Amino acid sequence: MRPDAAAEWPDRIYAVLKAQNITQVALVPDAGHSRLIRRCLADNEITVVTLTTEEEGIALLSGAWMGGVKGVLLMQSSGVGNCINMLSLPILHRTPMPMIVTMRGDYGEFNPAQVPMGNATQTVLEAMGTLVRRADVPGDVEACVDATIRMAFNTYRPTATLLGQRLIGAKTFGKAEGGE
Repeated sequence: MRPDAAAEWPDRIYAVLKAQNITQVALVPDAGHSRLIRRCLADNEITVVTLTTEEEGIALLSGAWMGGVKGVLLMQSSGVGNCINMLSLPILHRTPMPMIVTMRGDYGEFNPAQVPMGNATQTVLEAMGTLVRRADVPGDVEACVDATIRMAFNTYRPTATLLGQRLIGAKTFGKAEGGE
């Protein structure tokens, strides 16, 4: 299943980032976030920081917050595993940490290596004190992301919106649907 090229939900996320005065976006490049990433890169009011690994974003955005800058971390569910220990930082220091996570190992996944972390993502985040919301259809995206960002900055804690593969489309990397 491929995402609809005309899907507007990444644009709605971008509008939420602007409305919430997000001026820094930390990310590891991800196809699921590609349209949103392009919008952020084209915006001179948003600083985009490309990370080598997702947990760097936790430290980066914690420091940004201490310097008066609101940011968000974009990553894929496989990157959540890299952040587990580092998520103690925003809990300990009561730092807002909104995350927008594209899911792998979810609906229609072809790569069996993505399934374990995909199945554990929400549970692991919640075990680390993160408030989690999930969007699986375009109509839920804007409200979920807005709630996630508001909750992060109102409660001074990590929050996450999970964007399911039913929304973003299952990657196939040239394999025929159905696994052949």
